[in-house]
Amino acid sequence: MNCRAAVIPLLLVALLAACVLRAPAPSAAPGTAISDATGMPDAADLGRRLQALLPTDVLLIGEQHDAPSHQQLQAAVVQALAADGRLAAVALEMADRGASTAGLTPQATEAQVQAALRWSDAAWPWAAYGPVVMTAVRSGVPVLGANLPRDQMKTAMSNIALDDHLTLGLWQKQQEMIREGHCGLLPVSQIVPMTRIQTARDAAMAQAVTAARQPGKTVLLVAGNGHVDRELGVPTHLGRDVTARTLVLSPGPSAGAGTGPPAADAVWRTPPPPPKDYCADLRQQMAPGR
Repeated sequence: MNCRAAVIPLLLVALLAACVLRAPAPSAAPGTAISDATGMPDAADLGRRLQALLPTDVLLIGEQHDAPSHQQLQAAVVQALAADGRLAAVALEMADRGASTAGLTPQATEAQVQAALRWSDAAWPWAAYGPVVMTAVRSGVPVLGANLPRDQMKTAMSNIALDDHLTLGLWQKQQEMIREGHCGLLPVSQIVPMTRIQTARDAAMAQAVTAARQPGKTVLLVAGNGHVDRELGVPTHLGRDVTARTLVLSPGPSAGAGTGPPAADAVWRTPPPPPKDYCADLRQQMAPGR
């Protein structure tokens, strides 16, 4: 048996589970409302921006995971919606389906909240996401895990039924996104299995937000930008009875030539995080002996 060949799929599952890869994104669709202001909006501006996206059953916020301004904006959105009594729940890519703070009081400690969500600080730094989560908890709003549990990812890799979810053209586009997002380092044999995992994760998040709906309120999903893409991601798994709007938080033009936000209803520009060589990090993680 080729042990190296056996280890690679498991390593890739771990990488995707932690979402440490920077997937490229297609250009914003025509008609997308783009805010060119890159600073934190004040309360009035934030309210105006949100009002343009409401009412909706589900509001999907896409982020670049290593951009601190994105988590700051998410916490502000949670606060604004909760203050208006509009927030049904906050669902997170950063926690697995089945995890929930629903049994906790608004006075719960951060340790209790992390335990309820089965939080992995190694994958998702609590220092970044804790304010988003705790803003909801302190407001009496449940926080729900939405991601596909890791123990289900290997099964998803071999589930050929997932290949038919998208049209052939979009399925091929998703595969190319996976290939580019892994810096061209994926073995060809792993591109389809990893694309299936991506599809299964999107389906799990869609199920989570659908189950959390409340009449007259909005479920907020926080996930990576690729997951909220209207053509490829979570929105494609929502039923016709679910109204959904997508908001992408996107670093400014200096984030990289040729990249841009995915298809969304609105894009809020933000300051770019410090430059980082994602591909170098991935090469190191996939190096022999690791």
